[in-house]
Amino acid sequence: MPADRKTPTLIYDGECGFCRQAVELIRRWDREQVLRFVPFQDGAAVARFGIGLPALAAAMHLVLPDGRVYAGADAAPEVLRLMPGKRWLAPLFRVPGVLPLARRVYAWIAARRHCLVRGAPPR
Repeated sequence: MPADRKTPTLIYDGECGFCRQAVELIRRWDREQVLRFVPFQDGAAVARFGIGLPALAAAMHLVLPDGRVYAGADAAPEVLRLMPGKRWLAPLFRVPGVLPLARRVYAWIAARRHCLVRGAPPR
């Protein structure tokens, strides 16, 4: 599937069980199918976004149609804004201290993501 710059795209680690579970949760929230989901291992699909492989391997990336890119915990409030039933959660990230804490938690999980969920084979 070619990269569609008109659709918000969430790029994630398709070989990570934790990441796939997070994407499945977001898919359930995305009843209007606002987001496009692309594993970073799909080189042809992600090449058009111009994000380096080391960055893609380190964190999920949300690429918006206007070209803005949010990585890791910074993508979370933007994803929530796109979900009609979850928009009310996005402003919580503006509470002082919440985003820095979310970044630390995200970094901790990202560093351990391959050992947090076992037995979930890649699709």
